[in-house]
Amino acid sequence: MLAILADPIFKEHRNPGHPESTKRIDAINAAIASSTQLKDLQRLAPVEATMEPLLRIHDEDYIESVRLRVERGVSYLDPDTQVCRASYRVALNAVGGSLAALDRIAAGEIERAFFAVRPPGHHAESDRARGFCLFNNIAIATRHLQETHGVAKVAIFDFDVHHGNGTMHSFWNDPSVFYASVHQYPHFPGTGAADDVGAGKGRGATLNVPYPHGAGDAEYVEATERFTDAMETFRPDVILVSAGFDAHYQDPLAGHSVTEDGYARMGAMLRDLAGHHSKGRIAAFLEGGYNLDALGRSIVALLEEWVD
Repeated sequence: MLAILADPIFKEHRNPGHPESTKRIDAINAAIASSTQLKDLQRLAPVEATMEPLLRIHDEDYIESVRLRVERGVSYLDPDTQVCRASYRVALNAVGGSLAALDRIAAGEIERAFFAVRPPGHHAESDRARGFCLFNNIAIATRHLQETHGVAKVAIFDFDVHHGNGTMHSFWNDPSVFYASVHQYPHFPGTGAADDVGAGKGRGATLNVPYPHGAGDAEYVEATERFTDAMETFRPDVILVSAGFDAHYQDPLAGHSVTEDGYARMGAMLRDLAGHHSKGRIAAFLEGGYNLDALGRSIVALLEEWVD
């Protein structure tokens, strides 16, 4: 069963004129509504997270600073990350809604889920907002699965065109979490070189597949194959995906050229991988994707590979 979290509450994180806009949620819901294959998706509800799961990834002082700065009406947490007075509450619902759905995945009630949440997360570090991101949704989810549900090994595949610096750094020394990223390089945020492979006990549990300007479907499928091959050794219990769609050829913020067919092929490969290793359990978190039409089409292409 495939479920989706794409609630109107995520439109309350308002940032006029910003590419990571409220219109993304409308575009996603409209595209899904137009797909006959996705008409029976189970809809998930947002839930406001408590502090406990956030503190597994983020410093307490940082969380409190976000709350206070948002309440005081600041407009930006860093030069790229625009906020409004609702942003802290919306970010808590992005975290809490995804964790509630992962509880259901752990219980066997659903197998696959897509979290169309805002603000996105994979650039957020333990102590700073960055790249449109407040809290690192996928990193928090990983620790939740491990510490709440006893999941031993979590694999994260990040196909956003921008490297997920925050997620990589969260698990840099951790052999129980495999982080893999395919991305444009050199490009924002400047991390994710091929020789970034983790450190200490986590050395080898990070896989970066950087490509220069112009990479497309062939390269992204190749990176997915490299991730698939690595999973034969790692053998994950759950697979999580940072699903950014800004590698699309129409996206204005980068220079890769993935098509809807490329996203569909990656979706099929990841579903097969989950079926082989993690009892079908896979969940994806929305990250980037800033051409609204391309975003909707690409998500539908991926999710149609995940529906029964």
